[in-house]
Amino acid sequence: MKRFFKYTLGTIIVLALWVVVAFFGTQKGILHSKITKENSSEAYITAVKKEINKDFVGNFALATFKNGNLEHEEFYSVGKPINRNTIFQIASLSKWVSAIGVMKLIEDGKLNLDKPVGTYLTRWKLPESQFNNDEVTIRRLLSHTAGLTDGLGYSGFKPGVTPQSIEASLTKAIDADDGIDGTVHVGMQPGSEFKYSGGGYTLLQLIVEEVTGQSFASYMKSTIFEPLNMMQSSYTWDENSGMDLINFYNSDGTKAAHYTYTSLAATSLYTSLADLETLFKAHLKGKNNEIIGRNVLQANTLKMMRVPHASTFGMDIWGLGAILYAKTDNNDFIFGHDGKSTPPINTAVRLDPETGNGIIVLETGNALLATKLASEWVFWKTGKVDLTLFAMLKDSMVSTILYGLITIILLSIVIGLIRRPKKRKQLF
Repeated sequence: MKRFFKYTLGTIIVLALWVVVAFFGTQKGILHSKITKENSSEAYITAVKKEINKDFVGNFALATFKNGNLEHEEFYSVGKPINRNTIFQIASLSKWVSAIGVMKLIEDGKLNLDKPVGTYLTRWKLPESQFNNDEVTIRRLLSHTAGLTDGLGYSGFKPGVTPQSIEASLTKAIDADDGIDGTVHVGMQPGSEFKYSGGGYTLLQLIVEEVTGQSFASYMKSTIFEPLNMMQSSYTWDENSGMDLINFYNSDGTKAAHYTYTSLAATSLYTSLADLETLFKAHLKGKNNEIIGRNVLQANTLKMMRVPHASTFGMDIWGLGAILYAKTDNNDFIFGHDGKSTPPINTAVRLDPETGNGIIVLETGNALLATKLASEWVFWKTGKVDLTLFAMLKDSMVSTILYGLITIILLSIVIGLIRRPKKRKQLF
C-alpha cells in the first residue's frame, strides 16, 4: 500500500508539472513556428500573401511601421480596387479610438475616471441590482471591469431598418448577437474581474453626449479627428460624402449587406488605412521626445491608457480602452485593439511604443485573418506570444496537455506493473 501511494503521488506531481510546462511553453511560443524564418519586411509580406490565398478575403489593407516610419503598405481585393484612402468599417477596433475621445474629456476636467457614472446620466439610468451601481465608473467601463454582464456583441441593423435610440439599446439591444440577452445591467461586483462589455461602451457613448451636448459622432469629429487631420474618419456614414466605402462580403464570397449601428462607440467607426496610420503616429515620440499627438492628448494620458487595469491567467490584458498584447522589455506594452463582426470584418492594430514598430490590418470577408497576421507579426518581430495568439494556440495547448496526461498515466501504470514486487515461491 505504501508503494501504491508513492507511485500515485509521484504521478500527480508529474501530471501537474506537465500542465505547467505546457501552459508556459505555449505562453512562450516554444512549440510555435514564426510566420517566416527571415527577418526582412519582404519575407513577412510574402508570408502574408500566402495567408491571403488560403481562404476567401474580400478586401485587405495592411501597413507596417519600423522605428516610427511607415515601412510598407499592402492591398488586395476581389472586387473594385482599394487603396490607403478606401473606407473600412472597423468593428470593435472602434473602442480604442472611442476611448481616446473619453480620455480627452478626462483631461479637460469634464469627466472624472472614478466618479459614479450616474453622476453624468439624465437620459438613462443603470437598472437596480444587488450590487452598488455607484461603483460603476468611467475607469471600469473603459477597462471592462464595471461588473456589466451584457456580453454584447452587436449584429447591427440591415439596410432600411432604423437603429434604436441609445436609451432603448441600453435597455434591450434588439441587435444583440445570437445567444446574448442584450440588457445592460450590473450582474457582478464592479471592480471584481474582467468581463468584456460592448454595452459599457454604448454607455460611454451616452455619457459623452450628456456632458458635451453634442452627438457622439460630432464630438469625435471636432475634438479628435479634425485636430489630427483624420478627415476620412467618422462614426456615421454619409452616402453623399464622396468617399469610397469597401464592399462587404460573406465568408463564402457572396456580397453582404452594409449594417448600421446604435452602438457607434463600440463598433461603428468608419476610417481608412491612411487615417489609422495618422492615429498610430500620434502615439509615437517626435524629434524632441514629445508625443506627436500632443495636440489631442498629453503624453502621460496616452501612457495611462496602457497601464494594466484587468488581468486573466496572471497576464495583464487591458488598460483604459487599449488591449495589452505583450509586455515589452522595459515593462511597457505592445498595445492596440482588434475588431470582429459578422458579416466578417476583422481588424487589428499592434503598436510598440518603445521601438515605434507596429502593424495595422483591415479586412473583410474573413473572420480572423487580421488578428492572426497582427499576432503573428508580434511573434515574428519580438518572439513574444501576444494575447490573441495565445488564445489561438489554446486548443493546441489543451490537446497537448490531454495527450501528455494520458501518456503519463499509462506510463505510470506500466512502470508500476513492471516494478511490482513478485511473490516469493514457498519452498515448503
